[in-house]
Amino acid sequence: MPTVSPHIKSILSSLPERPGVYQHLDKDGNIIYVGKAKNLKRRVSSYFQKEQEWLKTRQLVQHIADIKYVVVDSEQDAFLLENNLIKQYQPHYNILLKDGKSYPSICITREAYPRIFKTRKIIPSIGDYYGPYSFGNTVDLVLELVHKLYPIRTCAMPITPDGVARGKYKVCLKYHLHHCCGVCADCISRDEYLQYIDAARKIIRGDAREIRTGLEQQMHLAAQRFDYETAAELKEKLDLVDKFCSKTIISNTHIGQLDVFGYDEQGENVYISMLHVQNGSVVHGQTIEYKKQLDEPREELLAFGMVELRTRLNSITREVIVPFIPDGFDENLHINLALSGDKKRLLDLAMQNVRQYKKDQLKQSDKLNPDQRAMRVLGALQALLNLPKTPLFIDSYDNSSIQGSSAVAACVVFKKAKPSKSDYKRFKIKTVVGQDDYASMREIVRRRYQDIIDEQGDFPDLIIADGGIGQVHAIREVVEQQLGLSIPVVGLKKDDKHRTNTLLYGDPVQEVSLKVTDELFRLLVKIQDEVHRFAISYHKNKRSKAQTSSQLDDIHGVGPVTKQKLLAHFHTVSRIRTATLPELTEIVGTRSASIIYTYFNTDLSR
Repeated sequence: MPTVSPHIKSILSSLPERPGVYQHLDKDGNIIYVGKAKNLKRRVSSYFQKEQEWLKTRQLVQHIADIKYVVVDSEQDAFLLENNLIKQYQPHYNILLKDGKSYPSICITREAYPRIFKTRKIIPSIGDYYGPYSFGNTVDLVLELVHKLYPIRTCAMPITPDGVARGKYKVCLKYHLHHCCGVCADCISRDEYLQYIDAARKIIRGDAREIRTGLEQQMHLAAQRFDYETAAELKEKLDLVDKFCSKTIISNTHIGQLDVFGYDEQGENVYISMLHVQNGSVVHGQTIEYKKQLDEPREELLAFGMVELRTRLNSITREVIVPFIPDGFDENLHINLALSGDKKRLLDLAMQNVRQYKKDQLKQSDKLNPDQRAMRVLGALQALLNLPKTPLFIDSYDNSSIQGSSAVAACVVFKKAKPSKSDYKRFKIKTVVGQDDYASMREIVRRRYQDIIDEQGDFPDLIIADGGIGQVHAIREVVEQQLGLSIPVVGLKKDDKHRTNTLLYGDPVQEVSLKVTDELFRLLVKIQDEVHRFAISYHKNKRSKAQTSSQLDDIHGVGPVTKQKLLAHFHTVSRIRTATLPELTEIVGTRSASIIYTYFNTDLSR
């Protein structure tokens, strides 16, 4: 097993399980290897989990002093970004492409009657280029789809409007095979032909909503006419549109040179990321972290971070993409908010990376200081509900019964967001007859806090009811009206699928929505699950005792050891009742057998 430094261990523990590209750096900060991964955590961790078979890989691992990574949306994006970075930095341990082979792109020419074709040569004056695509068959399938939908010409003939008007051209075989519209011979107008080109351009860009909707409508209409063959063909085209028209934005020669910034924050910590795009390719990405000093506005922080990152990466590009307008930016810069298209996808990627960086930093920080996470989550709860103090001490209640039998309740205690099991309380309902959850809740809350008053103990900062508005009112009635205490009470409301999704709080009670992805939501669900588990376990225990006690507990002279022996052998009271005296004697002895046999056979009506 290779020796792993604490710094590398901390990085490995927080790596995301997402597609991306990773960079291994040596002690001098040089990139020595670039790799792609479908799952970053699994792939990067594999370098350090076992002794590598290949000598060169072992040497690589020995020189790794730091790891950086960029998350992307797909394996194809990872493939392209890896290629861009290898070409840019030529790391020592990577296999370099000696022939300089590039990936294919799709070109739409700027001719009067444009053509669409695959190419590896980029000549901007000829037309607009889309791609590149990491796999050649992707380009082929996109072009196949375009030509199936629209009979665009494939010949390289230099067709001009004047030549068409003079009848200079004749249709070829492809026209007769219905693979070409015959625009050269004026079989359709130039305007109609350019409409085909515009529709094809939408498909290649991945912006094919209108076209997809049209195909879907045609497919349904064909199915309604029972023309299943046509419907199947349209379905195949629809699948091709869905699969191949969401073009990658990791490398796109149509975009040019620019810097893309992402921004996020957590409390006093601010995170700013930058993707540097050069010649249409993402060639570098970096994220920095700041700590607010005077509650500076985000516009000022973004501007400061942009200057810092552009200086670090020696960027002099004039166009920048940002999530919002920074304060006091350089007037020579072209600021783009990127509301749609490829640039919007680049902005989304930058935001995705800055959020992942924030998540990783918080995870590492929480491992070094577990109480920090607890205070952050509890602080979020305090802010969400506008509580007078941070709820470091939380009580949570739940009832458990079946049609009023073996009615019990439980209270679990969380201190600093962690269960304090020594403070858990179980309650057997004493004053309530039948099934009345609200009355049961009032009883146990009264008993719980009256004991604290009598013992001069500490009261919780927050009470959570595992129930709706009725439970909240029941608890507040006791806490505020009967005992004169001032403790906030919160209810947990469930949706139709019995999943918690809303907090009930305030006077009058209002609903406060929760985000299922938040740490706060996970804490509340953890508290809810724990109090439910504790209440159910106590109820099962009471019910089990009630079921097994039966009439054996009423027999004077039969102790728990004797009772256990009898149940272990006969399993049920019915079998004990019908057992013969010799059978009983064999299990529990003469004296106890005589008492039990006499009890069950003296009064047969029992």
